[in-house]
Amino acid sequence: MHGPAMSGWLLMVLCTATGLYCLIRMRGCRGPDRRAAGGEALMGLGMAAMAVPATVFTLPSWHWVVYAVVFGAAAGHAMRPVRNGGRHLHHAVGCLAMVYMAAAMAGTGAHGAHTAGGVPLLTGVLLLYFAGYVLRSGPRLVPLAPVGGGTVPVADPAGSRPELVPACRVSMATAMVVMLLAL
Repeated sequence: MHGPAMSGWLLMVLCTATGLYCLIRMRGCRGPDRRAAGGEALMGLGMAAMAVPATVFTLPSWHWVVYAVVFGAAAGHAMRPVRNGGRHLHHAVGCLAMVYMAAAMAGTGAHGAHTAGGVPLLTGVLLLYFAGYVLRSGPRLVPLAPVGGGTVPVADPAGSRPELVPACRVSMATAMVVMLLAL
């Protein structure tokens, strides 16, 4: 990823934690929820791998093609429920954004190149989408009920906490904003 190493490390930690949580969440889910958790785990771990600072190691030039193929397939998989009336359009947009960033990074020639990549208009549209998602979904994470009363959520035996799912999605959208800005 382009940009300072510290932001790359912080982004990598955030995305790794989110991806690992989604993998754990997959164990307690069934059906469409399990597929959604798997897609989010792929996205989080893929973003973590993409965020590793270029100073750590130099990857072969073809690794961006692997990113593009994997996330292109994930986008196609996410579009299936959208065509059938499902609500996974956000997953598809995220996967397509990863394909776009991989293609832009491949166009710069190296993992650590310090030249701008991508099409500014498309980068701007993706930035607006993900920033809008964060600004729309982020405030929903704050409970409106007074703190201190009510029940405390209990984790199920698989370690899943459904109330964390929106927080994971917002954190990945925030990470996507940072990655697009670094592009």
